[in-house]
Amino acid sequence: MNKIITLSIATIFLATSYASHSQNIEHQSPHHKIHWGYKGAIGPSHWGDMDEKFSMCGKGKMQTPINIVATKDISLTPLDINYTTSSKNVINNGHTVQVNIQSGSTLTIEGETYELKQFHFHTPSENNINGTSYPLETHFVHATKDGKLAVVAVMFKNGRANPILEKIWHKFPLKENKAVSIDLSSADIKSMMPSNKDYYKFMGSLTTPPCSENVKWNVYKTEMTISKKQVKEFYNIFGHTNNRALQNTNNRTITE
Repeated sequence: MNKIITLSIATIFLATSYASHSQNIEHQSPHHKIHWGYKGAIGPSHWGDMDEKFSMCGKGKMQTPINIVATKDISLTPLDINYTTSSKNVINNGHTVQVNIQSGSTLTIEGETYELKQFHFHTPSENNINGTSYPLETHFVHATKDGKLAVVAVMFKNGRANPILEKIWHKFPLKENKAVSIDLSSADIKSMMPSNKDYYKFMGSLTTPPCSENVKWNVYKTEMTISKKQVKEFYNIFGHTNNRALQNTNNRTITE
C-alpha cells in the first residue's frame, strides 16, 4: 500500500554520532583533510561551520535524516533493483563499516539508471519511522554517471543474528582507510533487503558532510533482524554511535 506523506516540521535533537556516508559518494567527497565526526567540536551540530563546502549541513532545507510519518495513500511501484555483481572490499573509513561493490548493479528510478557504489551502516538508525528508532540502519548508495544520488535504506530490529552482517563484521579492518577483500555475492547483498517491498520515498540529503541535497531517498517499511551481540560488536568498532540528529522536515511530501 502506498501513500503520500506530508511530514510536518519536526526537529529532534542529536542522537549522537555516525559517519557513514563518509566518502562513499557520501564517503567519496573531496574533503578528506577536514576532520569531522560525531562528538564535541567536530560533531554534527558544528558541521555547517567547519568549512564553506559543508554549509548545507547547517542551512539546508531538505536535510536527512527525518522522522517519517505517513498521511495519505498513493500507489508507488516497487523499486526497480537489479543487483547482479558481488562485493569488492570492506573498508574502515573512520566513520562506518563500508562495503564497496563491483560495477554493474543498478537501481532504476523514473527511467534513470543509478549504479550501486557501496553500502554502509549507522547505529542507531538515522531515520525514524513514525517516531521509532532502530538499532541499525543500512544505506545502499547509488549514483548516476553525472553524479545524481539515490539511497535505499533498510532498518534492522533486534532479533535473530544476520549471517551477512556476521561475515562483514568478521572481515572489517580495524585500521582506518584500510580495505580488505570480502566475498559477498549479489544474492548475499539482495538478502539484506526485506521480501516485503513497500517503502517510503522522499527527497533529502547526504547525512554526512557535505550534506548535499537533492538525494532520492527510498526507505523500506519492513525491517530485517540483527542480534544485540551484533549491534554491540558494531558499536565497539568505533566506541560511539554514528548517527546524525533528526532534521526539520519543512513540510516535505513523502510518498508511501
